[in-house]
Amino acid sequence: MHHNKLTLALTLALAGIASSACAHDDGHEQDFGLKVQQQLKAQSEKLFGIEEPLGASAPATVGAYRTLSQTANEQVLAAEGLKVEYLTRDAANNTDQMVLWPSTGQATHIISCIEDFRNPASIGSYPSGQTKYFPSVQRINLATGAVETVLRGMSSCDGIRATPWGTILVTEERSDGGAYEILNPLATTELTLTARGANNFIDANGNPVFGQAAYRGALPTMAWEGLAVLPSGVVYAGDELRPGTGGTDRDGGAMFKFVPSTPRAANAGPIGDLSQSPLAAGVVTAMQVSCVDNKQQVGQGCEVGNAAWVAVNAATARSDANNARATGFYRPEDLHDDPLFKDPANPDAVRFCWTNTGNEGTKHYGEVMCAVDSAPLTASNTQRTVAINRFVEGDTDLNSVDNLAFQPVTGNLYVIEDHDNGDVWACLPDGQDRDIKSDGCVKILSVKDSSAEPTGYFFSPDGRTAYVSIQHSDDTNIPLFDGYPTDDVLKITGFKVKKNKK
Repeated sequence: MHHNKLTLALTLALAGIASSACAHDDGHEQDFGLKVQQQLKAQSEKLFGIEEPLGASAPATVGAYRTLSQTANEQVLAAEGLKVEYLTRDAANNTDQMVLWPSTGQATHIISCIEDFRNPASIGSYPSGQTKYFPSVQRINLATGAVETVLRGMSSCDGIRATPWGTILVTEERSDGGAYEILNPLATTELTLTARGANNFIDANGNPVFGQAAYRGALPTMAWEGLAVLPSGVVYAGDELRPGTGGTDRDGGAMFKFVPSTPRAANAGPIGDLSQSPLAAGVVTAMQVSCVDNKQQVGQGCEVGNAAWVAVNAATARSDANNARATGFYRPEDLHDDPLFKDPANPDAVRFCWTNTGNEGTKHYGEVMCAVDSAPLTASNTQRTVAINRFVEGDTDLNSVDNLAFQPVTGNLYVIEDHDNGDVWACLPDGQDRDIKSDGCVKILSVKDSSAEPTGYFFSPDGRTAYVSIQHSDDTNIPLFDGYPTDDVLKITGFKVKKNKK
């Protein structure tokens, strides 16, 4: 070999060794998981309809951050390509979950739950002298942002759904929380519930009102938050309860299923009277996951797998579930059914997912669980009709998961955190790989105000517009509206929607 060729060969060999050493030393070159994260970011427009996701969350703030002069962009840090604007700045403080209304056709309003206590508003009473409680349910005009109160007198209204038969179901996140059904939230204004857990409603003049709202005592009494309502009247819901509450080794929150005494046909249409609602009567059961596949063998460590339903009494659902050894979870919060789920072999099967918030301080970062119920109208402790598994596991960045929202068309699941400077994450469905988990998540929104958190996140039917409440900001710099402090509800556009391939 000629001298110059030998020199070149040695140079290339040494370069190869150096390159190999660098690759060995640089953990990024060897970290396949990090490469996957980088690919999620690089392909975010294709996978999530977002030009570029966020990296770091919004930095912390100190004191009263919110002011009247701020733009909507000053409330959140948003992914590239998303447009943020105010829908309203007059929503009641602690505005939580929200739904569009009407739920079919062209929506004109948002109906919202206000997660505040049953306290008198600062103005105290109506001109008639009747107590004016803090708002429980409000409506927000989509065209103008105008806010009106539908119902007062609940405590910690959190879960809300538009039913398939054309009513609104609202629920309370309290240990003695109840459920109430409203016939027409656009025709109901300044209604007051005078006694929780009863059908006692009055108008602003103190006159009794009948037929506009009803207490649904057939549903379980518990700390409600997430729920799914099927066309049949079946309701899935979780009890937001931390394990160990009320005694050593007490179970966490159970998952419940209500099966109506008279299920409705899928195409029965809207009801004209609350007496026609399937929520008027039925049975309540709690989920019990089994550790084996041929009988109910329960205990700690059986949070995933196949499950049956054990009977409980609606009024004592929480204690009955614990005594019956129903499976407990770590603060189940929001819950939704998957609108795109289909089982070709079983058209009755339903998939629903919920968050377990956990406690990031104890390194329990929370999770999203998903279940498939093959027989929604079955409430049996001998038939294991449900299969449950983890879908998203939290980590040091994605944690304390609270709210959920399925994006129409794409099937992506949006996961919302419950803590200061909370983030919103978009998670892919499970694809054709071997595992049964989301194929990956990216951060798309982060709240700038450290005194607030994002909540109530949901999409329009086309998946192109989202709404979110920036909940319980420090309102030192903001005047009261109708006697109450306020929250901002944001409208977010710019999502590019394309159906994901599975």
